[in-house]
Parts: sequence; structure tokens; C-alpha cells
Amino acid sequence: MNLALTTATTILPVDDAARARSFYTEKLGLPHRGMTDDGSELLGTEGGPMLQLMPVSDGKHSEHTALSFEVRDIERIVQDMESKGVRFQDYDLPNLKTENHICTTDSEKCAWFMDTEHNILCVHETLGGSQVEYQL
Repeated sequence: MNLALTTATTILPVDDAARARSFYTEKLGLPHRGMTDDGSELLGTEGGPMLQLMPVSDGKHSEHTALSFEVRDIERIVQDMESKGVRFQDYDLPNLKTENHICTTDSEKCAWFMDTEHNILCVHETLGGSQVEYQL
């Protein structure tokens, strides 16, 4: 078995699956694929990676980036997402500083935001290498 040849599903905990589905479909443009028997919402394109929004009752969420989308032209993507109401996080730390919501390193540009359920998400652009196109 070769896991590199399988389609992966990212599972995010959510307090309110309907509210989270609305954020991911309306603000991020992910297609809705349906619901599972346990009330999880499924998002993604046929044959591609999937996102499962799993309802949780304990309200526990990760304290680190749970999901990052690779994009081209991060500045345009950030502006587009902001126009749809996505609020980006800004940082001014010794090892992490954002300008116009974007942190730039030698190898990539990153911008972080939270979904409605307080999961930390990111859009990132790889500098100087091959990239996967993701249109928001």
C-alpha cells in the first residue's frame, strides 16, 4: 500500500457544523459534498482532498495551524478573503512579524486566520518553487 496515492481527509473539530459549513463554503469557496451519519459536514472536490467538519461537544481546538492552503499571489488572495469578511491575525514577535497580514521568510509567505470555530488556518505561497494552484 502506498499512502501517497490515496486521497487524504483533514478533520477539524467544530462547535457548530452549520456555522462552520457556511464559513468554508461562502468565505473560502469550498464545495459542499454532504453530511456523514455523525453530523459532520464534508467539503472538497470529487477525487481531491477532503475537509471534514466534525462536531465536538468539548470545545477543544488546536493551538497551532490546523490547515494551510497553498496559493499563488498571496497578496491578492488575502485582499479577496478580507473583502469576504475573513479576519487575518497580525504578529509582531521576535521570530514572526507580519506586514499587511503576511509574514515573509526566505522560502514562503504566510497569512493566518481563524475559522468561526477558532481553528487556526493559513494561506501560504512558496517562493521560488513549484506550487499548487488553489482559487478562493
